[in-house]
Amino acid sequence: MNFIVVGCGRFGAELAYKLFINGHQVVVVDVNQKAFNRLHPDFRGRTVEGDSLSADTLARANVEKADGVAIVTNSDTMNAVIGHTVRVHYPGIKQVVVRNYDPTMREMLEAFGLQIISSTAWGAERVQELLIDPSFRTVFSAGNGEVEMYEMFIPARWQGETISNLLNGCTDIVCAALARAGRAELPAPSTKLQQGDVLTVSATLDGIKSLRTKLQEGEEA
Repeated sequence: MNFIVVGCGRFGAELAYKLFINGHQVVVVDVNQKAFNRLHPDFRGRTVEGDSLSADTLARANVEKADGVAIVTNSDTMNAVIGHTVRVHYPGIKQVVVRNYDPTMREMLEAFGLQIISSTAWGAERVQELLIDPSFRTVFSAGNGEVEMYEMFIPARWQGETISNLLNGCTDIVCAALARAGRAELPAPSTKLQQGDVLTVSATLDGIKSLRTKLQEGEEA
């Protein structure tokens, strides 16, 4: 696939290299030629120096042939404007993603209706989880960490109990999958748990906290 990365800071350089090593065609755009020095020595994609708001710069980056564009400069205002411009003038592009650098600017980006990734907000959410309790492993993060999927091992205390009993009273949480002896299934609320089962749940931070509390109460009992 063909991707354009606008902004060659540390974030953009890392993203461009990851896309490249996964076999994609990558063009990196930045207004500063020296910014391309951040790219990995093995990167073999193209670089285009120029103002990303310029039609000429985007044309030299072959924007019309791009499958996706990531706008990841350190300026939220610039990201919003470029993202909106690309989405409006090049409707054939499947995905336009912009980086949110300053959490206080997130609402402004959302007002444009853009797909947003906030490295700051997501990182803070993840660190908070690890500080509170690392026993639940996060396997997927949706949005900017507002809802995540967790894997948890079922302790002996819950042997023979149903999933509905486990989740009863826990808010903002749903069961997504149950793995037993290496085989996963979509369980029913009446499915009985066994010690060692791996339960995957989708939850907000408040939801996973309520489940942790319930499990801890069971252990103390």
